[in-house]
Amino acid sequence: MIFKRIHKWIRLFKLKNKEPYLSLYNILGFYPDNIKLYEQAFVHRSISMTHDGKRSNNERLEFLGDAILDAIIADVVYKHFPNKKEGFLTNTRSKIVQRESLNQIALELGINKKVTSMPYATAHHKYMYGNALEALIGAIYLDQGYGCCCKFVKERIVNKHISLDKLASREVNFKSRLLEWGQKTKLHVEFDLIETFTDEEGKPVFQTSVSLEGTPLGIGIGSTKKESQQLAAKNVIRKIHKDKDVRQLIEALKHEQNAAGQE
Repeated sequence: MIFKRIHKWIRLFKLKNKEPYLSLYNILGFYPDNIKLYEQAFVHRSISMTHDGKRSNNERLEFLGDAILDAIIADVVYKHFPNKKEGFLTNTRSKIVQRESLNQIALELGINKKVTSMPYATAHHKYMYGNALEALIGAIYLDQGYGCCCKFVKERIVNKHISLDKLASREVNFKSRLLEWGQKTKLHVEFDLIETFTDEEGKPVFQTSVSLEGTPLGIGIGSTKKESQQLAAKNVIRKIHKDKDVRQLIEALKHEQNAAGQE
């Protein structure tokens, strides 16, 4: 074990002043072991690399990093707000990991300078850099483990780029955002209160469904009708950005709409 650590230290000492190790160190705060993981994290699907006949990009790492980031931020929010209820914690976490926030943080970290993509991709994928940040977290996890991931997220993202108290007090209207998106894309978004009941403590519970052109896409459960609508809308917005099946459905609905307009 000692010789392995010495060998690692010598190897990194030789590489630390060379690219891409130096630029990655400036972002990460440490030198990576498996540099290929980090290179893959910055490859957008529009310009996938090819290895042994297989196309490789950052989507799998993004999937992994997304889940890990959710867990770490949940831990951060849980400990920072010890007296807050589940609904508040969920909303605060969602504000941190939403596409706009991650994209801005990625720009501040300089990740946009590392991402490779086709020239047209930036215009069509406006959250490309936030997605790459998630992929980077996935790469850190595979290369250095969960503990290193926690340290990176807490020290390099939360402490430097996020004011938890200020962010928690900011109101995010997911329902309005989703309705505006529906108007822009000319797709009908509908909210339906599908169930109300009381929990074991006798408190009211509301369950709302969101449909896109009649197709149910998400459900929200809250202590008020408004809260259930907000959580349902947040769920659908996340699917629009992250779920391939939902994106394919949206494209199919747009195609049907255009075909109907040409008749």
